[in-house]
Amino acid sequence: MKKTNKIEKIRNIGIIAHIDAGKTTVTERVLYYTGSSHKMGEVHDGEATMDWMPDEQERGITITSAVTTCQWRGFEIGIIDTPGHVDFTIEVERSLRVLDGAVGVFCAVGGVEPQSETVWRQADKYVVPKIAFVNKLDRIGADYFGTIDMMRERLGANPLIIQIPMGSEDRFRGVIDLIQMKQLVWDDETLGETVISEAISPEWMETAQKHREKMMETLAEVDDDIMEAYLSEEIIDEPMLKGAIRSATIDLKIVPVLCGAALKNKGIQPLIDAIVEFLPSPADIPPMKGIDPETGEYRECPALDSKPLAAIIFKVSMIEGRKLSFVRVYSGKLTAGGEVYNPSRKITEKLSRILHMHANKRERVNAVGAGSIVGIVGLKDSSTGETLCTKENPILLENIEFYEPVISVAVEPKTHADQEKIDEVLKKFVAEDPTLKVKEDQDTGQTILSGMGELHLEIIISRMLREFKTSVSVGKPQVVYRETIEKAAEGMAVFDKEVAGQRHFGEVKLKISPLPRGNGNNFASKIRNEEIPEHFIPAIEAGVMESLESGVLMGYPVVDVEVVLIGGSFKESVGSELAYRVSASMACKTALSNGGSFLLDPIMGVELFVPEAFMGDVIGDLNARGGKIESIASKTGFQVIRAIVPLAQMFGYSTSLRSATQGRGTFSMQFSHFDRSDSKQ
Repeated sequence: MKKTNKIEKIRNIGIIAHIDAGKTTVTERVLYYTGSSHKMGEVHDGEATMDWMPDEQERGITITSAVTTCQWRGFEIGIIDTPGHVDFTIEVERSLRVLDGAVGVFCAVGGVEPQSETVWRQADKYVVPKIAFVNKLDRIGADYFGTIDMMRERLGANPLIIQIPMGSEDRFRGVIDLIQMKQLVWDDETLGETVISEAISPEWMETAQKHREKMMETLAEVDDDIMEAYLSEEIIDEPMLKGAIRSATIDLKIVPVLCGAALKNKGIQPLIDAIVEFLPSPADIPPMKGIDPETGEYRECPALDSKPLAAIIFKVSMIEGRKLSFVRVYSGKLTAGGEVYNPSRKITEKLSRILHMHANKRERVNAVGAGSIVGIVGLKDSSTGETLCTKENPILLENIEFYEPVISVAVEPKTHADQEKIDEVLKKFVAEDPTLKVKEDQDTGQTILSGMGELHLEIIISRMLREFKTSVSVGKPQVVYRETIEKAAEGMAVFDKEVAGQRHFGEVKLKISPLPRGNGNNFASKIRNEEIPEHFIPAIEAGVMESLESGVLMGYPVVDVEVVLIGGSFKESVGSELAYRVSASMACKTALSNGGSFLLDPIMGVELFVPEAFMGDVIGDLNARGGKIESIASKTGFQVIRAIVPLAQMFGYSTSLRSATQGRGTFSMQFSHFDRSDSKQ
């Protein structure tokens, strides 16, 4: 028998979905049935293993992605349970960056919800193979095939149905496996631990055969061997079928779809089987590529322990005040007590301990190889998104993209003791969460905290008190706007001063023009070399870009403008980079003042589920908030409204929606783009 390398037995997967689709409940069942935990923690009881933070337990939501490892039939499965709330999208983004596969969990009632789309697109961006699990088939309004149709329409996925449910809502009793052509039912007395596999009942046989035929047709379209066997009506055995599904899943041609009801302990063991059978090992995916910082050339990092070390820090946590770095090893080995090199900072750091994580519990190990996801203690300066390698073979892996915050609050310490702690505490939170920004308001001396949404900031404030005993007073949430200009304008400035006994001279003339929304900022030079020598142009560009960080209207960053250097002058021996940088910044401010600056609002994409009886009130309220309705669709007694609304108008909206719909309406919201809202035109 062919010897299997250990790396082929590793699966690094993420559980991704919209808030409340049942991700954490699914993960709890996986941990229970794989023997990693001896009790099923329930989210609604605040006892879920993976939701270990007090804020998660109180609110019944996942806030931070938790990492755990479990064993199943000789395979090691590394699982990251990610948040579903849009305020914590960065947790999903940085998890998907380091995962080899993902399980998309969908609610059979809600179908493909907005955050499901967001996380699915994030997985597509990182080319992550996926399987889907349609959960909550025991709920009223469950629609398995409707959810699969939504996957096709909204996600552009090619679902391969490998299981169908036996009944739905209160009649849901099990699933039919279309690969083995068996029906699976779960024994309630053993908490679903006993799976009874039996011949398909006569009442279900016709439906099962029809869907197996469809499964074979879908597979034949993406696999030539299956197509050949299918057309010549040969018998396609189970290993051949599973091999074809695995290859097509890894190549992102299909998404196998399974089903169940995690809360009722139904459907989990076949899902774990599907994870090991269809999702890739680190050896099945293309090697990670990085840049040699010395030569600038691309280099591959094959998933082999024998190759030079290449690992990335994808998350930093401050647990009990200590820094814990989560690392994915792409090639080579990490050894406890050994040294690693960080090429971004050009520093060497020592690993004091390597830990296998199980949510907030951990187990020390001496060394780990390629494909491992572990926690590391001992890294003092290295941060999220940075590479760890060896000094002899330096490499820079692609960094993780972070989102810009859209909402701010002012925080002030309540006591003198809090005043001393606040800076240190906030520094720890910023190290942990790259979407959190902290700055001091020069005019008021207040500390301004900026994040991805009201809930995001609320939880940071709560954690400051719980974990660090730091009390703060919080100002009203403020929207983080952007500034831009209405029309083209020019600005000129001269800097001619003596600094530290030396004269500095620079004269700059700029033209600033508006660009279409979303185009960012550009700089160009249209002057001759004799006007201003070429080596001063980078200093002028730096001065311009610095000036655009703070607009003339309210000090918000300026976006969507092009700045062109159209004139200036130079004086021999007194021209300096300092003078040109300062004069460029001054000229840019003058041009912005002349260009008719105005504010751009963060515009949010909002999706609402509203009972038909309350449609009129809800739409009227959205219109009053300056919202634009983009689409309305029907869904079993509910209407699904998609709209765009300025963030400034959405504070406290959940209370208004509950009042207008007798508590039955729900909504989700995520950042869409910056634009001028109607109220400011």
